[in-house]
Amino acid sequence: MPRLLGVEIPGHKKVAYSLRYINGIGPTRADLIVAEAGLDPNMRANDLDEEQLSKVLHIITEHKWLLEGDLRREIASNLKRLQAINCYRGIRHRRGLPVRGQRTSTNARTRKGARKTIGAKSSK
Repeated sequence: MPRLLGVEIPGHKKVAYSLRYINGIGPTRADLIVAEAGLDPNMRANDLDEEQLSKVLHIITEHKWLLEGDLRREIASNLKRLQAINCYRGIRHRRGLPVRGQRTSTNARTRKGARKTIGAKSSK
């Protein structure tokens, strides 16, 4: 398994798909990296040699994208800022409710978690 930026990318997949395992690289950026490195789009990640890996790494660092830990830290700090200023979105994040206007009377189970039964009566 090749290793880039501290992430082990799957070797049996095509390079563009393997690069997506790095947080902050999606389909568009992965295709851009493969094109700039001059790699065959059908090449598997296991088939990359050291020179090609270093070329891919050079392209990633050259673009100065926020990736992995830096990106996670940036997102976490944005959420903390929203919560600190007590804006509507921050309050919704704090309470674990949907943030972008979705309905909550039904659905929203992903965000709210499992149902918490209230007032269930036991039969005697």
